[in-house]
Amino acid sequence: MNLNPKRYLITSALPYANGPLHIGHLAGAYLSGDIYARFLRVMGKDVVYVCGSDEHGAAITMKALKEKSTPKEIIDTYHELFQEAFTQMNISFDIYHRTSADIHHETSQEFFRTLYEKGEFVEKVSEQYYDTEANQFLADRYIIGTCPKCNHDAAYGDQCENCGSSLSPTELINPKSTISGSEPVLKTTKHWFLQLDKYEEWLTEWISTGYKDGEQLHDPATWKNHVLGQCQSWLESGLHPRAMTRDLDWGVDVPQEIEGSEGKKLYVWMDAPIGYISATKQWAEDSGKDWKPYWQDKKTSLVHFIGKDNIVFHCLIFPAILNAHGGYILPQNVPANQFLNLEGDKLSTSRNWAVWVNEYVKELPNKQDELRYHMIKNMPEQKDSEFTWKGFQDSVNNELVNNLANFINRVIVLTNKYYDGIIPEYNINLDFISPSTQDFDGYHDGEMLQLHDDLQDLNQCIRTYDFRGGLKKLMEISSQGNQLLQFNEPWKKIKLETYDGLVKVIMNLANQYVAALSVAMYPFLPFSSDQLREMINLPKIKGDSEMINILVELSEGEDLVKAGHKIGKPTHLFSRIDDETIEKQIEKLKNSASRDSTEESSFTPVKDTIQYDDFMKMDIRVAEVLSASRVPKTDKLMQLELSLGAEKRTVVSGIAQHYSPEEIIGRKVSYLANLAPRKLRGVMSSGMILMAEDHEGKLSFVDPGDGAEAGSIII
Repeated sequence: MNLNPKRYLITSALPYANGPLHIGHLAGAYLSGDIYARFLRVMGKDVVYVCGSDEHGAAITMKALKEKSTPKEIIDTYHELFQEAFTQMNISFDIYHRTSADIHHETSQEFFRTLYEKGEFVEKVSEQYYDTEANQFLADRYIIGTCPKCNHDAAYGDQCENCGSSLSPTELINPKSTISGSEPVLKTTKHWFLQLDKYEEWLTEWISTGYKDGEQLHDPATWKNHVLGQCQSWLESGLHPRAMTRDLDWGVDVPQEIEGSEGKKLYVWMDAPIGYISATKQWAEDSGKDWKPYWQDKKTSLVHFIGKDNIVFHCLIFPAILNAHGGYILPQNVPANQFLNLEGDKLSTSRNWAVWVNEYVKELPNKQDELRYHMIKNMPEQKDSEFTWKGFQDSVNNELVNNLANFINRVIVLTNKYYDGIIPEYNINLDFISPSTQDFDGYHDGEMLQLHDDLQDLNQCIRTYDFRGGLKKLMEISSQGNQLLQFNEPWKKIKLETYDGLVKVIMNLANQYVAALSVAMYPFLPFSSDQLREMINLPKIKGDSEMINILVELSEGEDLVKAGHKIGKPTHLFSRIDDETIEKQIEKLKNSASRDSTEESSFTPVKDTIQYDDFMKMDIRVAEVLSASRVPKTDKLMQLELSLGAEKRTVVSGIAQHYSPEEIIGRKVSYLANLAPRKLRGVMSSGMILMAEDHEGKLSFVDPGDGAEAGSIII
């Protein structure tokens, strides 16, 4: 395993160019990648951080048709918006590329050609769903129907997001086109399939142990549990060949020399992750570098920052493609974040229930670091988290203003007031009346060594992708600085000549804290780091080993800012956010969402007509929940023990993200009792709980009503 990488290649998920960025995107893949890349730079590492717009696929074609535009106009619009948003939030990509670029098309085609020539594809003629109204074949995500495994009625053609099962479109019950709402028909077409089942054995070993072909490539103990769990679930279910081409009119062409390639495009998950490679190639060309060591040298650490909805593609499918091609390294870690919710509800672009990055910057100017701070503090690293405007206000006012900005402002104000802005030199040989026995030199050195250790703790958090923990440590260092001032009260002791030496020690030490914070802030709050460095008259951080340098200085007993250095005047690092601003944002969110939800309320089409006899076959009864527990290694599944009065039943239900076990025990529910049993995650589930699902996917129980007894038949 590469314990001491020579270089790092960092990627963040390519945003799909059919809509603007919202804060959920930032929380999922971009702030974490930016923190990690900035940290590596100040630690003196060779790092390249790449990203770009994902600009292919049926969704872009359909958006162009809907808006009477062209795919090129759509992707150009959103690519520009992405670049603007990332620049505004100071996301420090070394290159932000796009998959419509020639170099990307060439790289993707080279991958496909190599896999084709090596015999990694199986050519299949099969029947695929076709929308006769839209006059096009349907990609997996444009087919929706009932899951054959858990009976969830809004499963996609490639995956059921209720039970997590991998599906093919033809497995869906009552499929519908999400484009027109009509029932699709099967039509013959030819595609090239990657034999994922062929790679199942080594993928299982690599994911579970980190080993491949006898060599340890990563340490699974450093991977997040939900990442390993989702991968292992797919592997346990068995991998199947997956089509790497589509019948589309927008995307990367299958190489024309391959027979039958006309009208065929590369599947988006064949094309998009290769965008990381083509972006690196473009960066190298622009910089006069060699791209190959970053992708082909085992001394490189490849880390993907993504949201949890992209785990399987980055941990199984893309590694399979890289391995099949040959000559490429595999990711050393994929620290996927979970989802961010907004004001008690899921983020929804269709309902406009979102905080859009471009709008935020326009409406709250010069407060990008405030947003970064609150988002990092609540980053969904291990479980879903939530953004609220009141919480944002509290973070800014009570933490950034009252703690960090307050400490820095007091140090700079007092240094200017007492010493004309010059860092004081303290003399341990002065004869003090009181406290004459204090060892000021030892005290100063001890505090500096403690500062060194605190910074190392912060760094270790970032190394292990615990960015929330790193930010917390940053604020603890600031709190220690505040305590230093508060305990010694230099504003009082400066009035007494006998304490002149003590005040100089404290103010010198406080300035060392400020200098350390200006570097430690850089990965998290880059705008504020720049502003603070200017205030204390030091060069801005450039990502050139600055953290390593101050750690060395601290360990050797050297000051970070020398006595005699003149600092500048204080400016407001952060300012309070008033109630009116917050209420305005909350009101805007509610108003915009209510308009869109009205427009969308009739979107889901009614299912096919059934006969009365079909309905009468269903045995729906009242059941009482006796016990409930989450199914291990799943996000959504809960195991329930139900009472039907005369007997008990076990059911596995996909409600764990909507209810806790404690709140449903003793509840009466509606229960489909004669559904054929199915085994879900090793548990035999007999029947199904009936739930109501709104258009945003929120579940609620179908209440059988007051007084209903367990076992009663619902008619």
